[in-house]
Amino acid sequence: MKSIFKKTLFASILIICSSKAQTTTDYINFYNTVVPKLKSITPSKTQFYGQPFSIFYNELRNRNINLVGLVYDTKIKPSTKYHVVSLFFCDATMISIASKNSFRYPIINITFEDEIPSQIISAIEQNDSRWNTSLIQLFSNLKIENIKFIGINGYESSDRTIK
Repeated sequence: MKSIFKKTLFASILIICSSKAQTTTDYINFYNTVVPKLKSITPSKTQFYGQPFSIFYNELRNRNINLVGLVYDTKIKPSTKYHVVSLFFCDATMISIASKNSFRYPIINITFEDEIPSQIISAIEQNDSRWNTSLIQLFSNLKIENIKFIGINGYESSDRTIK
């Protein structure tokens, strides 16, 4: 999972671009705005298990949490069946700022019960890993098996606990 994830993440970071210059302060403000909203969902994440992704996505939208990009991966190795999606809330510029400063950036990893349709590959390529309505429709009816929140323990935290 790590090798495909790293390759896909790297490609996604290079592709998802921002139109304005951003600073460390912008990243900290972003983090401090998004992460409390994500933390408000973590205690009840299990209520979404076995439910269609659309229900979880609506919860994110209701809390004004906007997805920006994603990568997909396999659940087990070796495999060619994709079951995992990692959702991002900031663009490549912000991720670059976070990386340069050794800051954490928030991610949600979702494992689906069933395989993600093969159209994910072309949908990602056509949209440069940017979140869009085609992807919403593609994931809409997939049932969630597991949700992991990563990077939400503080942008400078050494605590890498996954919630």
